[in-house]
Amino acid sequence: MAAAERVRLTYAFDPYCPWCYGFGPALRSFTQDNAHRIRLRIRLRIRPAGLYTGARARPVSAYPRTAEECERVTRLTGVGFGAGFAQALTDGTTVADSTAAAAGLAVLYSRADEVGVPHLDAAEAVQMAWFVDGRSLADPEVYRDIADGLGLDASLVTAAYASPAPWEQARADFRALRRLRVTTYPTLLLHTAHGAGRLGGAASTAASLTAALNQCLAPAFPRPSFTPPPVSQGELS
Repeated sequence: MAAAERVRLTYAFDPYCPWCYGFGPALRSFTQDNAHRIRLRIRLRIRPAGLYTGARARPVSAYPRTAEECERVTRLTGVGFGAGFAQALTDGTTVADSTAAAAGLAVLYSRADEVGVPHLDAAEAVQMAWFVDGRSLADPEVYRDIADGLGLDASLVTAAYASPAPWEQARADFRALRRLRVTTYPTLLLHTAHGAGRLGGAASTAASLTAALNQCLAPAFPRPSFTPPPVSQGELS
C-alpha cells in the first residue's frame, strides 16, 4: 500500500430508515478508529437516499409495522428510540418525505463545509430529530435547531432551505445513488479501480467494517467485497 493511500467511501442512507439509524454508531466508531492511521486517508461522502418520494411519501400510519421493525433494530444494534418518536408513530400524521430531509441535509452540508463541521455530525443530528424527538424532517425549524447545535448560522440555513437549490441537490443525490446501483440502506461503498463494492451490512460492527476494509486494501484481495445485508432493511414497514 502506498505511503499515504487515499480511500474513498460513500455512505448511502435515508434519514427515515431505522436500519440506517441503527448502523450510525458502528459507522461513527469505524471512522474514528481509522481516522488516524498514518498510511491511510479516508474520504467519506454521505449521500441521502430517496426511499420515500412520490407515492411513497406518505404518513407514517401507512407503515404500521414500523414500531416492530424498530424493536428489531434495537435487538440487533443496541440503539434506542426516543419517546418523541414513539409518540409520532402513535399520532401517525407525520409524512415520511425523503426529498425534504435530503434538502435539509444539503443545506447543512453546505454550511458545515464553511466552518469545518463533519457531514456525519449533520447526518446524525437529522436522524436524531426524527428517531429520538419525533420531529418532521420537512419542518424548517428542525434545521434551524440543528444549525444552532452545530454552530452554524441558523438564519442562513433556514433561508437556504426555502430556496430551490437544496431540493435540486437532493434529487441529484438520489440519481447518483441510482447510478451506483444502490437499492438497500444503509450501504457503505468502497471505491477502487475495480469499481464500487459494499462493506458489511446493517448489523455490521466497527471492527468488522475495519476488517473488511483491510481485506479489500490487501494486495491479495484487490477487489472490494460485496457482502449481502444480513437482514431485511431500508424502509418503514
